Amino acid sequence: MGCKEREVHDQVERRTIGATALEVGAVGLGCMPMSCAYSASRQRGEESVRAVHRALDEGSSLLDTADMYGPFTNELLVGRVLRQRRADAFVSTKVGLLVGDQHIVANGRPGYVKRACDASLRRLQTDVIDLYHLHRADPEVPVEETWGALAELVQAGKVRALGLSAMGARAGRRSAGGLHDATVRQLERVQQVFPVSVVQAELSVWSREALETLLPWCAARGIGFLAAMPLGNGFLTGTLTPGEGFEREDLRARHPRFTAEMMAANQPIVAGLRRVAARIGPDVSPAEVALAWVLAQGRHVVPVPGAKHERWVAQNARAARLRLSPADLAEVAGLPRAQGSWD
Repeated sequence: MGCKEREVHDQVERRTIGATALEVGAVGLGCMPMSCAYSASRQRGEESVRAVHRALDEGSSLLDTADMYGPFTNELLVGRVLRQRRADAFVSTKVGLLVGDQHIVANGRPGYVKRACDASLRRLQTDVIDLYHLHRADPEVPVEETWGALAELVQAGKVRALGLSAMGARAGRRSAGGLHDATVRQLERVQQVFPVSVVQAELSVWSREALETLLPWCAARGIGFLAAMPLGNGFLTGTLTPGEGFEREDLRARHPRFTAEMMAANQPIVAGLRRVAARIGPDVSPAEVALAWVLAQGRHVVPVPGAKHERWVAQNARAARLRLSPADLAEVAGLPRAQGSWD
């Protein structure tokens, strides 16, 4: 895309997150749906490349990917754009999970982490990763050893800052206490080795557990927070129809919240978002309200909605310019939590 076209977009506000003062657009772009996990028949490389360009045009500079997405193909796709527009992008990728035949395993061995970083740099066609996440800790390797290897990558100039992705709901529920208690304990351990700049975890209108412990923990320490799945895997956009079904490879086909029964039961959440959107203006979508609510949870919070089409990328970026009133925020906060979970 040429410079002339890029100039016509009003860019989203910037946010500075993390102790290392990482500056990014207030709404990022989750690139995973372009290569895996959602509707394989709708994954088209050229259309996805245009979506990434549109995100950068809008000022949604944070591009979130991982070596396991595809695997590898998502980083290759992002790399096609970075080859042309590296200066416009803030690159976030992840390490620590290997995709096998019908299973995923963690690998946090220091030697592997360093080799994986070099491979990601090649695929992304860049000489530095802005934010490198530990996707999951390896239960066979002390997390301090893995984090130490990541710190060496920063010292070598291959990585600018480190992030940690929160443990999944099912893993967290097996331990006593709150959903993110185990993640906080892990964060406290790695903080002794090298500073954590960013934590990534699910946060949305229908999944608010991060508000209880994890988000305040980050805020108190100047750590940025990337809100994963801020649109509830697409449910909060209001574009999904209960009973419509999903393709076999689509993660929602196996998610308890996406059975026809649970999707119908959770419609009051979408109805509430529509109600607020309609009150604000005729062109405001439920998705914009959902993202604006996430943005209102703190200046250190950056939602990273997944998208693979220009239309949705542009709509998500508009959420950064939407300011919900105290009454709007209270109404959204009062919506019911999701029915159906991994537990």
